[in-house]
Amino acid sequence: MYRNGYFSANYQSCHASFPVSQSVALITNSVNAVTMPHLSIVIPVYKAEFFLDELYLRLKTTLESITVDFEILLVEDCGGDSSWRMIERLAEADPRVRGIQFSRNFGQHYGITAGLDYCQGDWVVVMDCDLQDRPEEISRLYAKAQEGYDVVLARRGLRRDPLLKRSTSWLFYKVFSYLADIEYDGETGNFRIMSRKVVDNFRHMREQLRFFGAMVQWMGFPTSSIEVEHAERLKGKSTYTFAMLWKLAAETTIAHSDKPLRLAVHLGFLMAFFAFSYGTYILGHAILYGSPVIGWSSIIVSLYFIGGIIIAILGVLGIYLGKTFDESKKRPLYIVKRVTFDGYNSPH
Repeated sequence: MYRNGYFSANYQSCHASFPVSQSVALITNSVNAVTMPHLSIVIPVYKAEFFLDELYLRLKTTLESITVDFEILLVEDCGGDSSWRMIERLAEADPRVRGIQFSRNFGQHYGITAGLDYCQGDWVVVMDCDLQDRPEEISRLYAKAQEGYDVVLARRGLRRDPLLKRSTSWLFYKVFSYLADIEYDGETGNFRIMSRKVVDNFRHMREQLRFFGAMVQWMGFPTSSIEVEHAERLKGKSTYTFAMLWKLAAETTIAHSDKPLRLAVHLGFLMAFFAFSYGTYILGHAILYGSPVIGWSSIIVSLYFIGGIIIAILGVLGIYLGKTFDESKKRPLYIVKRVTFDGYNSPH
């Protein structure tokens, strides 16, 4: 039975009761919903109609080799294709598949957040939906986690992305690591396994600007990584453009660091030092050699340059103030339009 209607991530909804006359299949769904899974798979879904069937089959084969107590949470981010209808079909055939659909497109990291809010497993795997994160690697991630790690990352030794995508990703992680003062490994993506302890603590982090990987790293739980095979994209192309990566880099830097403000202060002192030095030189030259003050055009250019720097610094300050204003609104991180399961109770 499918739940329709809108509800937010910050409020709990009532649990509906069912008459005894419901079908056996529906009762089975209810029983499975109560059973706490050992392993949860969280997957944000966007324009994935060509991948979902194969993704489910490969996940089912892999997960059943680890435990039969698992759940697959597919968070559909309003991609505009038939992904949600396919998720409904998969959930109807297998109650271990749980679908969540947003009211509009919120973004990949908000989809991950929703999946982590609703998952129930002792161990939680986060992965992409395009099969470049190979489901078969989950067994290795799980085995490594049993050695005493709360987080195990899947490190992509050889990426199967186009050169432009690899180059822009490399640039993004370099800029982010420098500005955010976080040593972030650009060879790792969202693909990882986490313990329930990590997930529970992640749920308390409700800031509007989301960057899943950096937020998990900030918590500081024991972490390891394994080399995995990064598969080629079977169809279509990545929805992350250079402009989107640049926006993500700017927003995550603002969310995780005040370094841009400190750099602006350093730049201001550096320019003041050069201006003072040049002014001292001109004054000394005029006193010693009696040369007239010349170069009004260069002065005007310098004024325009300094004015541009001041405006840019004020813009940085304005961005920080704007993001602070957004945080003060306390809006829910996402809004769920419908789910394929009963008993939904978001923890936030």
